[in-house]
Amino acid sequence: MERTKWAAGFWAAGAFNVLGVLAFSRAGTNTYLSELYPDVFSGFGLLCIVLWGCAYIAAGGSRLPNPALCAVFAVEKAVYVGTWVVWLARHGGTLPTVWDRDPLTAVFYAVYGAGDLAFGLFFLLAARAARRT
Repeated sequence: MERTKWAAGFWAAGAFNVLGVLAFSRAGTNTYLSELYPDVFSGFGLLCIVLWGCAYIAAGGSRLPNPALCAVFAVEKAVYVGTWVVWLARHGGTLPTVWDRDPLTAVFYAVYGAGDLAFGLFFLLAARAARRT
């Protein structure tokens, strides 16, 4: 069965979530990540991010998912972009201090929303393409 040209994007989004959480949380041992934003990045929150990643991977099959599912994925990414903007607005000035304590965590907080924005736009494009088919 031939894969769609969209499959790689869904798999990349899934890898971004799953591998990103595993790397930046140091496989769940980086409590500082959760300390800085427990509402979003608690242990449960990180697990949910991994589950979303698994959903993206599952959607990257032989057909483009239906447009509603792609739109849900885009909205989910928009929510995380929003959390990133809020965190940066409130705490962005502390990034040098975070860097001094844990550079990996500082990098995560500096960039996670940019990746979510990119994949959110990808999901919007996928929703549009799915509507046309």
